[in-house]
Amino acid sequence: MTRPHVVHVLHSLAVGGTENGVVNLIQTLDGEVRHTVVSMTGSGPLAARLPSHVELSCLGKRPGLDLWAVARMARLFRRLRPDVVHSRNWGTFDAILAARLARVPVVIHGEHGREADDPDGRSRRRNRLRRLAAPFVDRFVAVSHDLHRWLIQVVGIPEGRVMTIHNGVDAHRFRDDDRETGRQALGLPADAVVVGTVGRLDPVKDQLGLLEAFARLAKTDSRAVLAIVGDGPCREALEARARMPDLAGRVRLYGERHDVPVLLQGLDVFVLPSIAEGISNTILEAMATGVPVVATRTGGNPELVEDAVTGMLVPVGRPEALAEALRAYVTDPHLRALHGKAARQRVLEEFALGRMARRYADLYQALAPARA
Repeated sequence: MTRPHVVHVLHSLAVGGTENGVVNLIQTLDGEVRHTVVSMTGSGPLAARLPSHVELSCLGKRPGLDLWAVARMARLFRRLRPDVVHSRNWGTFDAILAARLARVPVVIHGEHGREADDPDGRSRRRNRLRRLAAPFVDRFVAVSHDLHRWLIQVVGIPEGRVMTIHNGVDAHRFRDDDRETGRQALGLPADAVVVGTVGRLDPVKDQLGLLEAFARLAKTDSRAVLAIVGDGPCREALEARARMPDLAGRVRLYGERHDVPVLLQGLDVFVLPSIAEGISNTILEAMATGVPVVATRTGGNPELVEDAVTGMLVPVGRPEALAEALRAYVTDPHLRALHGKAARQRVLEEFALGRMARRYADLYQALAPARA
Protein backbone atom coordinates (compact mmCIF):
# COMPACT_ATOMS: atom_id res chain seq x y z
CA MET A 1 0.00 0.00 0.00
CA THR A 2 1.34 3.44 -0.97
CA ARG A 3 2.32 5.62 1.98
CA PRO A 4 0.34 8.89 1.73
CA HIS A 5 2.15 12.19 2.21
CA VAL A 6 0.21 14.42 4.64
CA VAL A 7 1.06 18.06 5.34
CA HIS A 8 -0.26 19.08 8.77
CA VAL A 9 -0.89 22.83 9.06
CA LEU A 10 -0.92 24.39 12.53
CA HIS A 11 -1.03 27.97 13.77
CA SER A 12 2.17 27.37 15.75
CA LEU A 13 3.97 24.70 17.74
CA ALA A 14 3.36 26.37 21.09
CA VAL A 15 2.19 24.18 23.97
CA GLY A 16 -1.52 23.50 23.42
CA GLY A 17 -4.01 20.68 23.14
CA THR A 18 -4.34 20.74 19.35
CA GLU A 19 -0.60 20.95 18.81
CA ASN A 20 0.07 18.18 21.30
CA GLY A 21 -2.53 15.96 19.62
CA VAL A 22 -0.98 16.45 16.18
CA VAL A 23 2.50 15.62 17.47
CA ASN A 24 1.12 12.46 19.12
CA LEU A 25 -0.57 11.49 15.85
CA ILE A 26 2.65 12.02 13.85
CA GLN A 27 4.66 9.94 16.31
CA THR A 28 2.10 7.12 16.27
CA LEU A 29 1.73 6.95 12.47
CA ASP A 30 5.41 7.50 11.69
CA GLY A 31 6.33 4.89 9.07
CA GLU A 32 2.74 4.39 7.92
CA VAL A 33 2.24 7.98 6.76
CA ARG A 34 4.83 10.45 5.49
CA HIS A 35 4.44 13.67 7.50
CA THR A 36 5.39 17.29 6.94
CA VAL A 37 4.46 20.10 9.35
CA VAL A 38 3.74 23.72 8.40
CA SER A 39 3.39 26.40 11.07
CA MET A 40 1.48 29.49 9.99
CA THR A 41 3.48 31.67 12.39
CA GLY A 42 6.61 30.35 14.10
CA SER A 43 7.96 27.30 15.84
CA GLY A 44 7.58 26.45 19.53
CA PRO A 45 8.46 23.95 22.27
CA LEU A 46 6.54 21.06 20.69
CA ALA A 47 8.83 21.12 17.64
CA ALA A 48 11.35 19.24 19.78
CA ARG A 49 8.96 16.27 19.97
CA LEU A 50 8.69 15.86 16.20
CA PRO A 51 10.67 12.95 14.72
CA SER A 52 13.97 14.30 13.36
CA HIS A 53 13.16 13.38 9.75
CA VAL A 54 9.85 15.31 9.70
CA GLU A 55 10.27 18.57 7.78
CA LEU A 56 9.02 21.71 9.54
CA SER A 57 8.37 25.00 7.71
CA CYS A 58 7.41 28.26 9.47
CA LEU A 59 5.69 30.91 7.35
CA GLY A 60 5.82 33.91 9.70
CA LYS A 61 2.25 34.88 8.87
CA ARG A 62 1.10 38.31 10.06
CA PRO A 63 -2.17 38.66 12.02
CA GLY A 64 -5.33 38.81 9.91
CA LEU A 65 -5.45 38.16 6.19
CA ASP A 66 -1.90 37.87 4.86
CA LEU A 67 -2.01 37.21 1.12
CA TRP A 68 1.76 36.96 0.91
CA ALA A 69 1.64 34.11 3.43
CA VAL A 70 -1.02 32.39 1.32
CA ALA A 71 1.21 32.76 -1.74
CA ARG A 72 4.24 31.41 0.12
CA MET A 73 2.18 28.49 1.39
CA ALA A 74 0.91 27.67 -2.11
CA ARG A 75 4.50 27.66 -3.42
CA LEU A 76 5.52 25.41 -0.53
CA PHE A 77 2.69 22.97 -1.27
CA ARG A 78 3.68 22.86 -4.94
CA ARG A 79 7.24 21.95 -3.92
CA LEU A 80 6.13 19.33 -1.37
CA ARG A 81 3.50 17.75 -3.65
CA PRO A 82 1.49 16.21 -0.78
CA ASP A 83 -1.44 13.86 -1.21
CA VAL A 84 -3.30 15.55 1.65
CA VAL A 85 -3.22 18.95 3.35
CA HIS A 86 -4.75 18.74 6.83
CA SER A 87 -5.33 22.11 8.49
CA ARG A 88 -6.65 22.69 12.00
CA ASN A 89 -8.89 25.41 13.45
CA TRP A 90 -9.61 28.96 12.32
CA GLY A 91 -5.98 30.04 12.62
CA THR A 92 -5.03 27.87 9.63
CA PHE A 93 -8.08 28.47 7.45
CA ASP A 94 -5.96 30.20 4.78
CA ALA A 95 -4.35 26.82 4.08
CA ILE A 96 -7.52 25.69 2.29
CA LEU A 97 -7.11 28.39 -0.36
CA ALA A 98 -3.36 27.78 -0.63
CA ALA A 99 -3.88 24.04 -1.07
CA ARG A 100 -6.39 24.52 -3.87
CA LEU A 101 -4.17 27.09 -5.60
CA ALA A 102 -1.39 24.49 -5.46
CA ARG A 103 -3.77 21.80 -6.78
CA VAL A 104 -3.33 19.52 -3.77
CA PRO A 105 -5.57 16.49 -4.42
CA VAL A 106 -7.18 16.27 -0.94
CA VAL A 107 -7.91 18.94 1.67
CA ILE A 108 -9.04 18.08 5.21
CA HIS A 109 -9.89 20.71 7.81
CA GLY A 110 -10.10 19.84 11.51
CA GLU A 111 -12.12 21.68 14.13
CA HIS A 112 -10.59 21.08 17.56
CA GLY A 113 -12.34 23.81 19.51
CA ARG A 114 -13.80 27.26 19.05
CA GLU A 115 -11.80 30.45 19.38
CA ALA A 116 -11.53 32.35 22.68
CA ASP A 117 -13.09 35.43 21.04
CA ASP A 118 -16.01 33.38 19.66
CA PRO A 119 -16.59 30.57 22.21
CA ASP A 120 -20.10 29.77 20.95
CA GLY A 121 -19.08 29.71 17.29
CA ARG A 122 -21.66 32.33 16.29
CA SER A 123 -19.44 34.72 14.29
CA ARG A 124 -21.40 35.42 11.09
CA ARG A 125 -18.30 36.41 9.15
CA ARG A 126 -16.31 33.30 10.06
CA ASN A 127 -19.22 30.94 9.52
CA ARG A 128 -19.95 32.52 6.14
CA LEU A 129 -16.34 31.93 5.13
CA ARG A 130 -16.54 28.34 6.39
CA ARG A 131 -19.61 27.76 4.19
CA LEU A 132 -17.90 29.35 1.19
CA ALA A 133 -14.87 27.09 1.70
CA ALA A 134 -16.91 23.91 2.13
CA PRO A 135 -16.91 22.93 -1.59
CA PHE A 136 -13.09 23.02 -1.52
CA VAL A 137 -12.76 20.81 1.58
CA ASP A 138 -13.04 17.06 1.09
CA ARG A 139 -13.71 16.39 4.76
CA PHE A 140 -14.27 18.41 7.92
CA VAL A 141 -13.11 16.45 10.99
CA ALA A 142 -14.63 17.42 14.34
CA VAL A 143 -13.04 16.11 17.52
CA SER A 144 -16.36 15.98 19.38
CA HIS A 145 -20.02 15.32 18.60
CA ASP A 146 -20.72 18.84 19.87
CA LEU A 147 -18.45 20.35 17.19
CA HIS A 148 -19.91 17.95 14.62
CA ARG A 149 -23.44 19.24 15.33
CA TRP A 150 -22.22 22.86 15.29
CA LEU A 151 -20.61 22.47 11.86
CA ILE A 152 -23.85 21.08 10.38
CA GLN A 153 -26.58 22.95 12.27
CA VAL A 154 -24.98 26.35 12.91
CA VAL A 155 -22.28 26.78 10.26
CA GLY A 156 -24.23 24.98 7.53
CA ILE A 157 -21.65 22.46 6.28
CA PRO A 158 -23.26 19.57 4.34
CA GLU A 159 -23.59 16.54 6.61
CA GLY A 160 -21.78 14.25 4.19
CA ARG A 161 -18.60 16.31 4.48
CA VAL A 162 -18.36 16.10 8.29
CA MET A 163 -17.08 13.27 10.47
CA THR A 164 -16.04 12.91 14.12
CA ILE A 165 -12.75 11.50 15.39
CA HIS A 166 -12.30 11.82 19.14
CA ASN A 167 -8.86 12.57 20.52
CA GLY A 168 -6.86 9.77 22.07
CA VAL A 169 -4.27 9.57 24.83
CA ASP A 170 -1.17 7.43 25.32
CA ALA A 171 -2.10 5.35 28.37
CA HIS A 172 1.48 4.06 28.63
CA ARG A 173 2.84 7.59 29.05
CA PHE A 174 0.08 8.65 31.44
CA ARG A 175 -0.08 6.06 34.22
CA ASP A 176 -1.36 5.76 37.76
CA ASP A 177 1.47 3.93 39.52
CA ASP A 178 3.76 6.56 41.09
CA ARG A 179 1.90 9.02 43.29
CA GLU A 180 4.94 9.66 45.50
CA THR A 181 7.07 10.92 42.59
CA GLY A 182 4.21 13.14 41.50
CA ARG A 183 3.98 14.73 44.93
CA GLN A 184 7.73 15.30 45.00
CA ALA A 185 7.57 16.99 41.59
CA LEU A 186 4.80 19.28 42.87
CA GLY A 187 6.69 19.95 46.10
CA LEU A 188 3.60 19.15 48.18
CA PRO A 189 3.24 16.93 51.27
CA ALA A 190 1.74 13.47 51.03
CA ASP A 191 -1.16 14.33 53.35
CA ALA A 192 -2.39 17.31 51.27
CA VAL A 193 -5.46 16.82 49.09
CA VAL A 194 -4.41 18.29 45.76
CA VAL A 195 -6.89 19.75 43.30
CA GLY A 196 -5.15 20.51 40.02
CA THR A 197 -5.59 21.82 36.51
CA VAL A 198 -3.32 21.91 33.47
CA GLY A 199 -3.70 24.21 30.49
CA ARG A 200 -3.14 27.59 28.95
CA LEU A 201 -3.99 30.44 31.34
CA ASP A 202 -6.60 31.98 29.09
CA PRO A 203 -10.00 33.62 29.73
CA VAL A 204 -11.82 30.81 27.93
CA LYS A 205 -10.38 28.31 30.45
CA ASP A 206 -11.73 30.43 33.35
CA GLN A 207 -9.05 29.67 35.92
CA LEU A 208 -10.14 32.86 37.73
CA GLY A 209 -13.55 31.26 38.23
CA LEU A 210 -11.76 28.20 39.59
CA LEU A 211 -9.99 30.38 42.16
CA GLU A 212 -13.35 31.76 43.32
CA ALA A 213 -14.69 28.21 43.69
CA PHE A 214 -11.58 27.06 45.51
CA ALA A 215 -11.80 30.01 47.92
CA ARG A 216 -15.19 28.64 49.01
CA LEU A 217 -13.70 25.18 49.47
CA ALA A 218 -10.65 26.47 51.35
CA LYS A 219 -12.83 27.97 54.10
CA THR A 220 -13.84 24.52 55.37
CA ASP A 221 -11.13 22.15 54.09
CA SER A 222 -7.72 23.01 55.49
CA ARG A 223 -5.84 20.20 53.70
CA ALA A 224 -6.92 21.19 50.17
CA VAL A 225 -4.29 22.76 47.89
CA LEU A 226 -4.84 24.04 44.35
CA ALA A 227 -2.12 23.36 41.74
CA ILE A 228 -2.25 25.28 38.45
CA VAL A 229 0.12 24.19 35.66
CA GLY A 230 0.46 26.32 32.53
CA ASP A 231 1.17 29.82 31.31
CA GLY A 232 -0.68 32.47 29.37
CA PRO A 233 -2.18 35.96 29.41
CA CYS A 234 -4.13 35.47 32.66
CA ARG A 235 -1.14 34.52 34.79
CA GLU A 236 -0.62 37.94 36.38
CA ALA A 237 -4.30 38.22 37.35
CA LEU A 238 -4.27 34.71 38.79
CA GLU A 239 -1.16 35.41 40.84
CA ALA A 240 -2.74 38.60 42.23
CA ARG A 241 -5.94 36.75 43.20
CA ALA A 242 -3.96 33.91 44.78
CA ARG A 243 -2.17 36.37 47.08
CA MET A 244 -5.43 37.61 48.61
CA PRO A 245 -6.04 36.57 52.26
CA ASP A 246 -8.68 33.92 51.57
CA LEU A 247 -6.28 32.02 49.27
CA ALA A 248 -2.84 32.95 50.58
CA GLY A 249 -0.62 29.86 50.77
CA ARG A 250 -3.28 27.58 49.31
CA VAL A 251 -2.58 28.01 45.57
CA ARG A 252 0.56 27.03 43.64
CA LEU A 253 1.20 28.27 40.09
CA TYR A 254 3.87 26.17 38.37
CA GLY A 255 4.05 27.86 34.98
CA GLU A 256 4.68 25.88 31.81
CA ARG A 257 6.09 22.43 32.58
CA HIS A 258 7.32 19.55 30.47
CA ASP A 259 6.78 16.82 33.07
CA VAL A 260 2.97 16.85 33.02
CA PRO A 261 2.64 13.02 33.14
CA VAL A 262 4.56 13.05 36.44
CA LEU A 263 2.69 16.06 37.87
CA LEU A 264 -0.72 14.51 37.14
CA GLN A 265 0.18 11.54 39.31
CA GLY A 266 0.48 13.91 42.26
CA LEU A 267 -3.13 15.11 41.94
CA ASP A 268 -6.15 13.80 43.82
CA VAL A 269 -8.73 15.61 41.65
CA PHE A 270 -8.41 17.21 38.22
CA VAL A 271 -10.59 20.20 37.37
CA LEU A 272 -11.35 21.94 34.07
CA PRO A 273 -13.58 25.04 34.50
CA SER A 274 -13.70 26.09 30.82
CA ILE A 275 -16.33 28.42 29.40
CA ALA A 276 -16.02 26.63 26.04
CA GLU A 277 -14.14 23.50 25.01
CA GLY A 278 -13.62 21.26 22.01
CA ILE A 279 -12.21 17.98 23.30
CA SER A 280 -9.76 18.40 26.14
CA ASN A 281 -6.56 16.39 25.93
CA THR A 282 -5.82 17.25 29.54
CA ILE A 283 -9.07 15.65 30.69
CA LEU A 284 -8.08 12.47 28.86
CA GLU A 285 -4.57 12.62 30.32
CA ALA A 286 -5.94 13.01 33.85
CA MET A 287 -8.39 10.14 33.31
CA ALA A 288 -5.57 7.94 31.99
CA THR A 289 -3.65 8.78 35.19
CA GLY A 290 -6.55 7.47 37.25
CA VAL A 291 -7.64 10.88 38.56
CA PRO A 292 -11.35 11.77 38.78
CA VAL A 293 -12.32 14.86 36.78
CA VAL A 294 -14.59 17.77 37.64
CA ALA A 295 -15.42 19.69 34.45
CA THR A 296 -17.93 22.18 33.16
CA ARG A 297 -20.78 20.85 31.07
CA THR A 298 -19.68 22.45 27.81
CA GLY A 299 -18.42 21.38 24.40
CA GLY A 300 -17.06 17.86 24.32
CA ASN A 301 -16.53 17.55 28.09
CA PRO A 302 -19.71 15.44 28.61
CA GLU A 303 -18.44 13.06 25.91
CA LEU A 304 -15.37 12.31 28.05
CA VAL A 305 -16.53 12.61 31.67
CA GLU A 306 -19.31 10.23 32.64
CA ASP A 307 -21.10 12.14 35.39
CA ALA A 308 -21.01 10.42 38.80
CA VAL A 309 -18.99 7.54 37.30
CA THR A 310 -15.59 8.93 36.22
CA GLY A 311 -16.06 12.45 37.57
CA MET A 312 -18.62 15.22 37.89
CA LEU A 313 -20.05 17.77 35.46
CA VAL A 314 -21.08 21.24 36.64
CA PRO A 315 -22.69 24.25 34.92
CA VAL A 316 -20.47 26.89 33.31
CA GLY A 317 -19.81 29.98 35.43
CA ARG A 318 -21.20 28.57 38.69
CA PRO A 319 -18.40 28.69 41.29
CA GLU A 320 -20.69 27.44 44.05
CA ALA A 321 -21.52 24.28 42.06
CA LEU A 322 -17.85 23.79 41.19
CA ALA A 323 -16.89 24.14 44.86
CA GLU A 324 -19.46 21.53 45.94
CA ALA A 325 -18.27 19.01 43.35
CA LEU A 326 -14.67 19.49 44.45
CA ARG A 327 -15.66 19.19 48.12
CA ALA A 328 -17.26 15.80 47.45
CA TYR A 329 -13.89 14.44 46.30
CA VAL A 330 -11.71 16.31 48.78
CA THR A 331 -13.65 14.83 51.70
CA ASP A 332 -14.08 11.27 50.36
CA PRO A 333 -10.93 9.29 49.42
CA HIS A 334 -13.02 6.22 48.58
CA LEU A 335 -14.98 8.18 45.96
CA ARG A 336 -11.74 9.53 44.49
CA ALA A 337 -10.34 6.02 44.13
CA LEU A 338 -13.57 4.59 42.69
CA HIS A 339 -14.06 7.28 40.05
CA GLY A 340 -10.34 7.47 39.25
CA LYS A 341 -10.20 3.75 38.49
CA ALA A 342 -13.30 4.03 36.29
CA ALA A 343 -11.78 7.01 34.48
CA ARG A 344 -8.65 5.11 33.47
CA GLN A 345 -10.69 2.12 32.35
CA ARG A 346 -12.84 4.38 30.16
CA VAL A 347 -9.73 5.77 28.46
CA LEU A 348 -8.35 2.29 27.80
CA GLU A 349 -11.63 1.15 26.26
CA GLU A 350 -12.70 4.24 24.29
CA PHE A 351 -9.98 6.90 23.99
CA ALA A 352 -6.71 5.08 23.35
CA LEU A 353 -4.18 6.89 21.18
CA GLY A 354 -3.88 3.93 18.82
CA ARG A 355 -7.61 3.94 18.15
CA MET A 356 -7.55 7.64 17.21
CA ALA A 357 -4.47 7.19 15.01
CA ARG A 358 -6.05 4.24 13.19
CA ARG A 359 -9.09 6.33 12.23
CA TYR A 360 -6.90 9.11 10.83
CA ALA A 361 -4.76 6.61 8.93
CA ASP A 362 -7.87 5.04 7.40
CA LEU A 363 -9.15 8.49 6.42
CA TYR A 364 -5.88 9.45 4.72
CA GLN A 365 -5.70 6.13 2.87
CA ALA A 366 -9.34 6.38 1.75
CA LEU A 367 -9.04 9.91 0.38
CA ALA A 368 -5.45 10.06 -0.87
CA PRO A 369 -5.02 9.34 -4.56
CA ALA A 370 -3.03 6.28 -5.64
CA ARG A 371 0.32 7.39 -7.06
CA ALA A 372 2.79 5.31 -8.94
